[in-house]
Parts: sequence; C-alpha cells; structure tokens
Amino acid sequence: MIDIYTDGACRGNPGPGGWGALLIKDGHERELSGAEALTTNNRMELTAVIRALEALKRPVRARIYTDSEYVRRGITEWLVQWQARGWRTAARKPVKNQDLWQQLATLAAAHTLEWHWVPGHAGIDGNERVDRLANLAIDTLPQSMR
Repeated sequence: MIDIYTDGACRGNPGPGGWGALLIKDGHERELSGAEALTTNNRMELTAVIRALEALKRPVRARIYTDSEYVRRGITEWLVQWQARGWRTAARKPVKNQDLWQQLATLAAAHTLEWHWVPGHAGIDGNERVDRLANLAIDTLPQSMR
C-alpha cells in the first residue's frame, strides 16, 4: 500500500499556483512539486493528484490524502454524474476543470485507490509537507510571474 499526500496552493485565485505530492511506501519517500504562473487553487489541487498518479510505474493500491473536498468529493461522488450528463453539472453548466477531471479519471481507473480528506493546517505531517512543497514551488517562479 502506498500513502499519497497531495496539496495545491494559489496566491490569488486566479494567480500563481503550486502543487506538491508526497508518495510513501515501505519507509521510502518521494516528493514532487511544480508551479504555474496563472491558475486556480482547484486546478493545483487536481494537478497534485494527477502528477502523483503519473509517477506510479504500475497499478497499485494507494491511500490518497487531500485537504480538498473538491477533489475528494469530485472523484468519489460527482464524477460519474458529470460524465452521465455530458460533463455538465446538475445546474446544466459546464464542469469546471473538465480537462483535469478527465485525466484524473483515466489515471485513477488503473489503480485501487482510497480517498481520504484531512484538515489542512492541522499538524498532519504529510499534509504540512505537501503544503510547503506547493508554496515553495510558487517561490521558484520568476518574480515577474508571481
């Protein structure tokens, strides 16, 4: 079983954003992060999970920990309904971030995943680490992009 912590951050919404992921298996850890000059917090939350799943070399069992109810509820509750309605919400509006949701759905289908929500900024080590990774990634953007 692999434990995966993910987080996204944005300074302004939209604004410069970053994402972080931490993969833990049998005492081995791998940190991933990245940033975009103009994005939203929700896009960064989704990107963190996508990049973590892309880093897996084969189908696995994993627990994904996120402080984003948007991500957790989206993948566990809303996705099937969005797909059935042709990527429309219950209010018949286009689903935001459809491109990322489609990527996530494809990647997630290859694995056996448990989705867990954790409170942000509550002292949970893995969540605190990925929050730092996401914010440090924003700091790596050139000043003109922040």
